[in-house]
Parts: sequence; structure tokens; C-alpha cells
Amino acid sequence: MWTLVWCITTLFGGRDGLEPTDRLIPPGWKGNPWGPEATRARAAGEIPPIPMTPMMKQWDKWGKQVLRDGDIVFRRADARLLLGRFPFSRFTANVSGSAFSHTGIVAIEEGEPVVYDTTKAGVRRQPFAVWILDNVGAFGVKRLRPAVQRHAAGAVAFCRDVYERQVPFDFELDPDDRAYYCVEMTEKAYRASGLPLSEPVRLGDMENVTKFPICVFMFLKLTHLTLDQAVFFPGNERHGIWSSRSLMTVYSPATASASASSPSTAGRSTSPKPASSNTTTASRERSNPS
Repeated sequence: MWTLVWCITTLFGGRDGLEPTDRLIPPGWKGNPWGPEATRARAAGEIPPIPMTPMMKQWDKWGKQVLRDGDIVFRRADARLLLGRFPFSRFTANVSGSAFSHTGIVAIEEGEPVVYDTTKAGVRRQPFAVWILDNVGAFGVKRLRPAVQRHAAGAVAFCRDVYERQVPFDFELDPDDRAYYCVEMTEKAYRASGLPLSEPVRLGDMENVTKFPICVFMFLKLTHLTLDQAVFFPGNERHGIWSSRSLMTVYSPATASASASSPSTAGRSTSPKPASSNTTTASRERSNPS
């Protein structure tokens, strides 16, 4: 019953489908607004710099103190299909039993944390304080364990390469390397460095696939996918990248719920830690670390 209500709501209660970072795109800009051309144009002053709100400044401070090269960042996005009527991110997270729908890989460049990921616009490089704006729920950070930390450099190099080449987005979720979707790009960045993190899961084997029969039926009808398609997922403690034994938790949704101190308490061994405890509600409010 509730699945039917949810489907009706999504079909007839749509929005424009834009995420917060889409609204930062300069009017008239053509192409990937977070690709190499746009990045160079911002650096040259050809398009306006990204406006930093107080919230973004706090996220920037937190990112500089906590994040490291090769860290994997997880978020619950709000990407939508059908002119904003189908909440694709929410659907994939719920059906796969994950708190997350999207991943990216961190690189520290000129002292600034940036995130490499990919969306339908193409492979992107965004300041962390911009990337976090599209989070609408759970947020998490994983880091390679010390024994395999050497693979981080290779993963970051992979991201920079596909970014410069602007490898297209994989709308078909194919297993080949002609195009990538977000989690596939994260997984294959580490595989290219010699470290598999997780194995793909059949769409038909997703943990909650039987709980959303109508939505799954609609999804299959609207795409060329089948339940036999194997896909990489952000996952949870049992499957997906989040469950990888090669990774340790820096920050998790559970920490946000249980802790009244700064976000770095999920990884107390990491340093330096944020100087202020004002970031305690970071993952509990949408893009608001205050």
C-alpha cells in the first residue's frame, strides 16, 4: 500500500530535478559545469567564482582538517529522473538497503580538499564544500587502512585521468570501461591501483528489492536494465564499498547520531581534528555543519 502511495507521489509531485550545485552554474554555460574547461575558466576569472556561504566555509574547514588523499566520501543525493518526478537516488538507496546513493574520491590539491565523481553531466572535480551541498541525508567517509594506503595515489591518479578525458556517464550501468557511473568510478579507481574494494551485486539480489515491487517494475520499464544486471553499490556493513575490509571508518551516520562532538570523532586516530565542536550536526542537517 505505502509503495503505491510513494509511487503516485513521485509521479505527480515532481520538481525541476535540479540539485543545489546545479543552481551554481553560470547562466548560459554549456557543457560540464564542473569539468576541466569550467575549472580553468573559474581560475582565469572568465566565469564568476563559487560563492561561499557561512555553511560552506565551515564544511571547507572541516574538510581541510579531516580529509586525506584517496578518502571515499559517501552521501545521500537527490538525483531525479522523469523531469524531477522520479527520485532515483532515494530509490536506489532504499532498495539496496544503503544509507547512501553516491560516492566520490577525495584529493588534496593546493591544500584544498576536492572530490572527483561523475554524474550525467560528466566526470566532475568539485571543492568538498560544494560537493556536500547535494547531500540530503546520511554522510560518511571511509579511508584505506594503513597496510593498503599505498593504493590511494593510484586511485587519485585514475580520477584525474578520467576527469581530463571526460569519460562519459554510464547510463546503462555496463560493466565495461567505456563509461562510468559514480560508484563504478570509485570502485574502478581502486581496482586500477591494484585494490578491489567490493564485488558487484545483481539488481535482483538487492536487499530490499521485494519491498518495492511497483517501483522496481517501473524502473525496469523505464530503463534497459534487467534484474540480472550486476551493479556496484555504496552498500552497508554487509555489501558494497562501505563493507570493504580494506577500509576503515572516518565518519559514519551512526557517529552523527551517537556523538555530541565534532565529526572527526568517528576516526579518533585521525589528525588533525577540527578545532571547533560547532560541526557536530554536520551529517544530520542538509549541507549544514553549523
